[in-house]
Amino acid sequence: MTRRSNRTRAFAPDPAAPGRPCDIPGCDELAGYRAPKSPTSLADYHWFCLEHVRAYNAKWDYYRGMTPGQIESELRADVTGRRPTWPLGRNGGGLEAEFGADPLDVLSEARLNRAKKYRDKFTRDATPADLKDALHQLALAWPVTLAEVKTRYKELAKRHHPDANGGDRTSEERLKVINLAYATLKTRLNEDRLAEERMEAAG
Repeated sequence: MTRRSNRTRAFAPDPAAPGRPCDIPGCDELAGYRAPKSPTSLADYHWFCLEHVRAYNAKWDYYRGMTPGQIESELRADVTGRRPTWPLGRNGGGLEAEFGADPLDVLSEARLNRAKKYRDKFTRDATPADLKDALHQLALAWPVTLAEVKTRYKELAKRHHPDANGGDRTSEERLKVINLAYATLKTRLNEDRLAEERMEAAG
């Protein structure tokens, strides 16, 4: 059995139609469809029958009569939903006064610090266990990119190379640890990259 939909058709007459004839002279059809009279009077309507509202809408041009600068201004306003905006780094010069205080302590410095501590803890907890020591040796935090690992390795290798420290044995041992940590991270990150590429190719 075919189920009949109760959904109103898109071209059904407006329930708020005034029950009068179409505004087009000589048309006796009921005016069931409204259309704004002009871009500057969007809340002031003509009332047409279906045939004439379709013809009216086909010719409608919101930007008719505007200069290129006015059109650009309209387009920019639409991007933000016609709400006020401010340059980055500024708070609008009075957002607290406009939107009220912060009774729930959402924006206070203490709450932001607590959020940062939670985020840092989450990041530490998400670090792969087998990479924690290697990251510690290179003073890096997870997640990390291969480019970041290479940059840090070059810095540390140059600093701890025995030739730069008069052949110091301690520096030589430190460099071995750095090399091992770098190799561990490089291998893991390359494996992860290849795995992602295989998944993308399969998907």
